[in-house]
Amino acid sequence: MPLWQIDIYPAEGQVDREAKRTQEEIHELGLHDNVDVDCARSFLIQGDFAHEQAVQLANTLLVDAVTERSVVAIAGQDVLNEPPGDSLTLVNVLPKPGVMDPVAASTIAAAKDIGFNVDAVRTLRKFWISDVDDSVLDAICRRALSNDSVEQVVVGPLEMDQLDVGSAGQFELKTIPIRKLSDAELETLSKEGQLYLTLVEMQTIRDHFESIGRDPTDIELETVAQTWSEHCSHKTLAGRIHYRGPGADGTPEADERQYDNMLKETIFAATQTIRKTLGDNDWCVSVFKDNAGVVTFDDEYHVCFKVETHNHPSALEPYGGANTGLGGVIRDPMGTGMGAKPVCNTDVFCFAPPDTDPTGLPPGVLHPRRVMKGVVSGVRDYGNRMGIPTVNGAVYFDRRYLGNPLVYCGNVGIIPVGMEEKEVQPDDLIVAIGGRTGRDGIHGATFSSAELTSESESLSGGAVQIGNAITEKMVLEVLMQARDRGLFNAVTDCGAGGFSSAVGEMGEKLGAEVWLEKAPLKYEGLSYTEIWISEAQERMVLSVPQDSWDELRELCESEGVEAAILGRFAATGRLQLTYHGNVVGDVSMEFLHDGRPPIIRDAVYHPAPTTKAKLPSLDDAGHRDVLLKIMGSLNVASKHWIIRQYDHEVQAGSVVKPLVGPMCDGPSDAAVVKPRLESRRGLVISCGMNPHYGDFDTYHMATSAIDEAMRNAVAVGADPAKVAILDNFCWGYTDRSETLGSLVRAAIACQDMAVTLGTPFVSGKDSLNNEFSYNDADGNRQTIAIPPSLLISAMGQIDDVAKAITMDAKAAGNAVFLVGETKSELGGSHLLLSLGLDGGQVPTVDAVRAKNTFAAVHQAIGGRMIRACHDLSEGGLAVAATEMAMAGGLGMSLNIDAICKKSGLSATEVMFSESNTRFLCEVPSDQADAFAELFAKAAVSATRLGTMDGSGKLAIMTDAGPALSVSLADAKAAWLKPLNW
Repeated sequence: MPLWQIDIYPAEGQVDREAKRTQEEIHELGLHDNVDVDCARSFLIQGDFAHEQAVQLANTLLVDAVTERSVVAIAGQDVLNEPPGDSLTLVNVLPKPGVMDPVAASTIAAAKDIGFNVDAVRTLRKFWISDVDDSVLDAICRRALSNDSVEQVVVGPLEMDQLDVGSAGQFELKTIPIRKLSDAELETLSKEGQLYLTLVEMQTIRDHFESIGRDPTDIELETVAQTWSEHCSHKTLAGRIHYRGPGADGTPEADERQYDNMLKETIFAATQTIRKTLGDNDWCVSVFKDNAGVVTFDDEYHVCFKVETHNHPSALEPYGGANTGLGGVIRDPMGTGMGAKPVCNTDVFCFAPPDTDPTGLPPGVLHPRRVMKGVVSGVRDYGNRMGIPTVNGAVYFDRRYLGNPLVYCGNVGIIPVGMEEKEVQPDDLIVAIGGRTGRDGIHGATFSSAELTSESESLSGGAVQIGNAITEKMVLEVLMQARDRGLFNAVTDCGAGGFSSAVGEMGEKLGAEVWLEKAPLKYEGLSYTEIWISEAQERMVLSVPQDSWDELRELCESEGVEAAILGRFAATGRLQLTYHGNVVGDVSMEFLHDGRPPIIRDAVYHPAPTTKAKLPSLDDAGHRDVLLKIMGSLNVASKHWIIRQYDHEVQAGSVVKPLVGPMCDGPSDAAVVKPRLESRRGLVISCGMNPHYGDFDTYHMATSAIDEAMRNAVAVGADPAKVAILDNFCWGYTDRSETLGSLVRAAIACQDMAVTLGTPFVSGKDSLNNEFSYNDADGNRQTIAIPPSLLISAMGQIDDVAKAITMDAKAAGNAVFLVGETKSELGGSHLLLSLGLDGGQVPTVDAVRAKNTFAAVHQAIGGRMIRACHDLSEGGLAVAATEMAMAGGLGMSLNIDAICKKSGLSATEVMFSESNTRFLCEVPSDQADAFAELFAKAAVSATRLGTMDGSGKLAIMTDAGPALSVSLADAKAAWLKPLNW
């Protein structure tokens, strides 16, 4: 059968934008400063048709006749190798066999729809590179043009005559002789088999199979490894931990605790305490037991929220890792209860600085700029193509994320009341719908539970998946219709561990029989084990009554979604796996889910001692310079380059956007979304995180993160009495007692803060072992560990979205109030970071005062007293005032003398302290007295600092004279510059 190649170039006179982007990438990575590049996007199409039909196919489906031109020929013909310009060396980049190629899949479907007999399609990219040294060309190919984990490079003409991906293999049952292995051999098996289980766990498996008189098959061992992985079982946080940490007065190791299940006794316990306190007014519906946490919304619908991480895959293949990270978390609400409809996405990223010197990168590490661009593109493409708005997020930069970038993705869904529960029934069919199964994502769950090394790219590249958002969108449409027709009894997403985890979890209380040969495959040649543990994307597993199968099958066919019966749920208490009638696995559900030995660890934590920061004496000009430096620092600078790539208007429910103000360029504190367009009730989505604080004390880092998420939500109008929060712990290697101690300390803080505020945790996730190890030039082993990184995501509610407010200044003449107390809390602050200084007290939280403050601010917003409200976070008062005035296109004149005298702090400390629980509020002048009275009655500090004006400047005074004066145009220029890509 002929293999046609269709090369598509920019038309005559059109700019080759891909070539320009590639040249910039090569330059930014320090590979070459003046290389010429020409580019083409290409398709390899295997089909039984003539040249005229191939040209017709290209012109009908693939080529824009106005901006592009094509070259169509049989693959390998000379005409395809002629350079379009003066560049000489041809480089072809194409997906490795078996890697998901969504464009190719869409092309096959579209070609068949218009009558072309297409057998297979594969996309590729062609680059023509000017004459460079072989070593430079190799570096360009590896670091700028391709990613070895998912792509292959062919330099020179592409010589192919067919696109066969796999061939049928011979069945061979593999048994692992585990019973005769020594402890050392068990550890070797765990590592080399990418099981990543501890010696005690491997011994437990060995002893179990010894007790039943046989060795495990490979699929049984893999199933146990997936189920017991850190990613799936959270065994460290749920383990037995003996903790010693500082007492309330700071005495070392005075706080000693013994946990049987640390997660259950801290995070879960906080929620249980709050729910008991709420009593009949409990608004939690389903927490910590399903794919997402569910709370009440209105009389007809509940809402749910889940945030996941996809760190390790994103380190290897940023686009695919982030793309499937968002796709996976969207499936969590889809698999919650009987299925929730996704209404909005969130994302938070942690990267090393994009200006990192490329010559100093450790082996196996992608440049942070490339990681950042790939991650943002991956999230953008999946969310936009699914038609789900991405409405809230944050980006943090720290050099310690060089080996392990963090990619948090979240999704909020809405589900009808009464649909929040599900139950598998005996004799229900196990039905898979959605994408086909391939080799993408093998060992994803176990890989995500391990430490990254410089060899991870070659050893674990198969753990990376590529997503297809269009397939998931179609699955969503089927799922919502099937739910409303009552065609299934339970549903879950097929994520980490693939069918192994999905079917294993659904059948945990009952039992399951699985017929692996029934799974639809992307190509031939997969073994029964690969079918079982593949993490191929866009798949859901349903528990379907047998008399509903025909209707479900017809529904799927009508929407173009593939559905297949994989087996049935049976009351056997066992997971039984067959392949073409051969029993390949038979494991007790009890052993699978309850047989894992508990993790037993010691944890100790000693926070860094507090030292006084030696602040320089700064005048008006010095304060201005520091402010501009902070505004231009990566963690404060505008993230508009990222935000504007996301569609935050799709579904038409977005009320408060990520960027606000007359020019839509002010940094919003939180998002407000209407999940039901016919109702004015809204959701408020926010987040809080500050890894810098963890260098001082992870307790205060955790409380600060919760406080920030809460004040961001309250600042736009959320009711603080009904805010659900989620925790996402990303930590280093917790086998070290001090690293585990820092995590336990943060969990204790979460419990304390949540109980006092009345903000229940409803869901969460952890990602451990975020460290990168490599050998340096001298052969010494080096490790880069991420800082303790706790993300708190908040989902609040607002009874009427018309009451929502934004942070941009509204009108000259309005009064400006600072709500909350300012302390000398500069530890981890952007002031000290910008000055290169250490020390200072890390910001703390008075949780009782915070609760009162949030309530008072909410009352003032509800009373229409506040025109604009902005929380104080990175950079303190000076940055908050600058952002507020800048976003509104106004100016601001403030006098901070009253705060200086009351607190005994210098002007520098008052302007740049990062104390928690503070808001900058714009209040109409005729409401100023009532505003001050409201806060006085609530015993919450509210100090009138000055007024809004039309000067276009921020002027901060003390009675001694000017403390800071800056043109907001200069501030905005500094703020926009770093990431104005």
